Amino acid sequence: MSNQSFFPPNLYIPVTNLFRRRHLVRAIFAGIFFFLARQVYLSTTTTITTTTTTATETRNSFEPELDTQLVRCYSTVFQNLIHDGFLTLHSKTLTVGIPILEFSAALRESGITDAKYTKKNVWLPFRNHTFDVEFSSHTGLDCSQFPGQFASELSRTLKPDGYLVIHTESKDLYSLNSLLDLFDSFKLIRSREISVPHWSIQHVREIVLKKQGILRRRRSVTGECFVPAYKKKLIQNSEPLIPEEPIKPWASGKRNLKNMKYLPSMADIRFKTGYVYIDVGARGYGSSIGSWFKKVYPKQDKPFKIFAVEADKRFHDEYKSKKRITLLPYAAWVRNESLFFEINRAPNHYNEEKGKGMGRAQSAQTSTNFMGDLNKVQGFDFADWVKKSFRETDFVVVKMDVDGTEFDLMAKMVETGAICLIDEMFLECHYDPKEKCCDIEMDSKYDNGYKDCLELYSSLREKGVLVHQRW
Repeated sequence: MSNQSFFPPNLYIPVTNLFRRRHLVRAIFAGIFFFLARQVYLSTTTTITTTTTTATETRNSFEPELDTQLVRCYSTVFQNLIHDGFLTLHSKTLTVGIPILEFSAALRESGITDAKYTKKNVWLPFRNHTFDVEFSSHTGLDCSQFPGQFASELSRTLKPDGYLVIHTESKDLYSLNSLLDLFDSFKLIRSREISVPHWSIQHVREIVLKKQGILRRRRSVTGECFVPAYKKKLIQNSEPLIPEEPIKPWASGKRNLKNMKYLPSMADIRFKTGYVYIDVGARGYGSSIGSWFKKVYPKQDKPFKIFAVEADKRFHDEYKSKKRITLLPYAAWVRNESLFFEINRAPNHYNEEKGKGMGRAQSAQTSTNFMGDLNKVQGFDFADWVKKSFRETDFVVVKMDVDGTEFDLMAKMVETGAICLIDEMFLECHYDPKEKCCDIEMDSKYDNGYKDCLELYSSLREKGVLVHQRW
């Protein structure tokens, strides 16, 4: 008896069709998977193995049309590198960036026999010391979200004494030196502007680096800060310090805020390894992080890590719901030790409207210094934390409002060299005002005057920190 007899006539055909449909669906999905896998592979890494065929001969009906102007442009770039001795016809070459097809055609037209190209700009799928020459177009390193990691990958995969050629749209000296800092084991061979007549770009900066075993000398963070000329010029172009003590500090503060020239508005920061904002004396989220840094500060679309340093427990719960903000529930200090803070519970008019009843916290060595309500908090060595947490290739911005402790903190930062790691600072300097305004009772609890604050600001600018006055 055949197997068909086990199935009633009205059920056998649908079951057979079901098996056939399943096999058909599986075959279709397998074909789609194979096609997608092949496209992913071809779009990330491709090897060129011949120079006898032209760009049009290797194309098929599934490939888009080539931008012939772009092919000619990069053919000229590669031929010039050959002429100048940085590239040979037999150099094992890697090109990074988009468009890939135009790179492929340009390499073939230039006679390069052994080349690979990829659009990946973070991790490279190649072994150590693979290539003789690496070329990163303006869509390579320029567009990397993690330039530090990508620079390490380019260095890892390049052979000793190999050449790294980088095209970048960035032209200011700050960004160019930041780029060079990413390649501390490379020697700068050439930096020049070249014409690239395609798309919206007319000119790019071409940088040629040679990989060497000796690290380039970089600025020391254990003593005096090295301040290059380009950094000094940026600081000189920022808003001037206010030389005389203002009668109305809050009014002067508002005017100064409008005149502030932020560092990212004067220079390109794309080649930094990390982006950090530290709010020392952060208070509530809306005090400066939410109301100013996220809304006003020009971040150039960079993913800043935000640290809120705040010892007052009344604000801690507020940060639990804030994503991507790290709360350091301590007081910034010069040592790791317990501190006493006097809390003034009397709210002012502004705080009454907000319903917070905020008072200002003031650091004290002992509890006998103040007569008010005292809170004991943990202080931490701020300068030591900065030195251990960040590198000179990071872009670090600090806002500080610590009610007079800034003189102690800055002295420790300068002594340890931690100040050299700070790129930009917004510092509120507290002083005993000589001028009384508007029948308002001014604080007379500080040992320093406005002249001391001005000297502090000036000394920080001399050490390469673009510091701004805040009130």
